[in-house]
Amino acid sequence: MSGDPSLSMPLEGGLDGLNATVKAALVPETIWETLQDFSFLALELKLVLSALGIIYVGAHAALRRPPSAAPPKSRRNGQKAEKEEHFSQGLELSDAIMFPLMAGIMLVGLYYLIQYLQDPEILNKILRWYLSTMSILSLLTLYTHGFQLVSSFIFPHYWRGRDGKLRQADQKARAVRVCDDVGNVIEAPNTNSSPLPWPLSILAPMDSARKAAWDIRSLAVQQWTFKFYAHGFGDLTTKVQLSHMTAFVAAVGTAIAYTSTMSPFLSNILGYGLCYGTFMLLSPTNLCTGTLVMIGLFFYDIIMVFYTPYMVTVATKLDVPIKLTFEAAERKSILGLGDIVLPGIVMAFALRLDLWLHYQRKVKYEPTELKLIEKDASGALVTRSETKYREIKVPYIDVKNRWADRFWTQSWLSFRPSNAPLELAGSRFNKTYFTASLVGYGLGMGVTLAMLLIFRQGQPALLYLVPGVLGAIYLTALVRGELKLIWGYTEDGTLDTRDVIVDVDGDGRAVKTLGKLENGVVNTTIDISNPTQADTHKDQSEKKSSEKGNEKNEPAKKKGHPVLLISLEAPAEEPAE
Repeated sequence: MSGDPSLSMPLEGGLDGLNATVKAALVPETIWETLQDFSFLALELKLVLSALGIIYVGAHAALRRPPSAAPPKSRRNGQKAEKEEHFSQGLELSDAIMFPLMAGIMLVGLYYLIQYLQDPEILNKILRWYLSTMSILSLLTLYTHGFQLVSSFIFPHYWRGRDGKLRQADQKARAVRVCDDVGNVIEAPNTNSSPLPWPLSILAPMDSARKAAWDIRSLAVQQWTFKFYAHGFGDLTTKVQLSHMTAFVAAVGTAIAYTSTMSPFLSNILGYGLCYGTFMLLSPTNLCTGTLVMIGLFFYDIIMVFYTPYMVTVATKLDVPIKLTFEAAERKSILGLGDIVLPGIVMAFALRLDLWLHYQRKVKYEPTELKLIEKDASGALVTRSETKYREIKVPYIDVKNRWADRFWTQSWLSFRPSNAPLELAGSRFNKTYFTASLVGYGLGMGVTLAMLLIFRQGQPALLYLVPGVLGAIYLTALVRGELKLIWGYTEDGTLDTRDVIVDVDGDGRAVKTLGKLENGVVNTTIDISNPTQADTHKDQSEKKSSEKGNEKNEPAKKKGHPVLLISLEAPAEEPAE
């Protein structure tokens, strides 16, 4: 990504149709001389690794319970069940047309606005303030997860001592429990131990220091309840930690500092935040949708870079945080956020696909004697008994925020062989398709750099990244014989079913879905592919009877109601982990 300062060489990018440019110092006379310039290679390597790094981290942050896993079990008796996750619709097939269309409209609009204003600095100031403000929420999420990651490495839940034994921190009892290799407690809790893992525990040798360490850990893991209510707008109740409050201050400070200093480093931070937030919010519903969206933007990128002046002009004139910028000596290397976000959302989908396949392979089918309700030829309901198979899904184990525990429980820290606790071992899964997409993205970036050097002209990076990422995913599926399987995976909620009764073949695989189990009876008249019908059918009669009962009651007297409520409630006691 090098070039003469007088040349403007756009490398596709830009969130929402905006694109970055590549400008550098002098172009060497030969490609060989360029390759001999180690500063150039180091600069480009830094750029590629930065893009791969934010995609890797963002894709893991976007993980959630797949529809092939059951909701996690409660950790204590009497504990309320966790709130069910709702699978977002994400991008639909229509977005394959709307994405390039909207990007083109915005790009053309910015082009003519720049031509009208003559001086783009006014537009730059407006966009800087706008993007800085909009990035605060994304930065809040990125900083929060970053602070929590650092905190988990200082105060892990599991770690191995110098003797190789596994230990577990109990914040409520302020004690350390010695466990076997699978996490079962084998010794009485030690209330005189430090919550810091070895070798960090040498920082708290005295009782007072250990008490202070427990106090700091308590502050780091405590959860406050934040409540907000505005009449006519809705209400919000959520849990917040010290990391959230610290991250909010840091996010606002970063946005203000950037608009005041125009620092390239802070511009990169805002870019990371925008990418990270996009991975958390934006996702294709299925592989077909992701493929069509990528193909649409693939052609959009080529047309706008090679056949119109819009991309080059907008990318050259605008100086806003829509790109990653790295400088070394007189060289500058820039990558647009679009080259990260657009392939990245498909790569994040590939990681969730791997997690779905991991739990899909654990699904069991249990023979059950059931009554089936079916319709005969005349349409009358007929009940009969038959042995069928009930789908049993494994409870989900949260795979996020496990890096610190995995690090501190590695056997190399004590130089003794060991197994991982069940809670950690269950969170591991093969990342076949995600790894393939990472390799495809890296190869695509490599080809982009090579074309940039050979032709000494700006290249639309999606021209190489789209075939690299999609080709890697589809080639892996063809080699593994799973193309039909992954093509059928969707995140629209239709696969998130429970108590489904199926027919199985001789190999124990489901071949036909019969219906949904309700109180020992299978009603085959319910369409379980429609989650709304399947989930609400059971409660329809109760709802109707409740509504009829309410109609008979006398209307209650009107009372005053709150208009605006904001509160932050501290926990009653330290939470037990």
